[in-house]
Amino acid sequence: MTGTWRRRWLAVDLGDRRVGLALSDPMGMIASPAGHLERRAGKRPPLTALLAKAAELGAEGFVVGLPLDQNGEDTPRALEARRLALELSARSGHPAELVDERFTTATALRAIQEMDGSTRGRKGDVDAMAAAVMLRIALDRFARVEAMGVGAGGADDA
Repeated sequence: MTGTWRRRWLAVDLGDRRVGLALSDPMGMIASPAGHLERRAGKRPPLTALLAKAAELGAEGFVVGLPLDQNGEDTPRALEARRLALELSARSGHPAELVDERFTTATALRAIQEMDGSTRGRKGDVDAMAAAVMLRIALDRFARVEAMGVGAGGADDA
């Protein structure tokens, strides 16, 4: 990652039917669920809607979930996530970082169940919480990198 990481980040958890969203505070320290966008099955990611949502929320960077397999290798959907990160960055002029999204949905399900016990009929909430888990991972990584005084990569890193 080049430049400062302290900015408002929009996390994008790309699914087949929904795109979970999470937003950081302006200092890039707190991650909160920010709803979801519907996605038509078999269609490209909703790039225009994501850019509009980022502008509405004042996001100055993107964290895109990278779907890796159990060995940490790209899955067939990883290429779509990589393309989305590049397009978001190119069209917005803001940085886009990729973050390994393995286990984020399971973590989100556990968190929601611990809060009120039911995830039934709340798939959008689960997707938004998964995006928040992913964003928390990214923010922690950014802080560690800053503390070490080392630059991180851009949209090619997971």
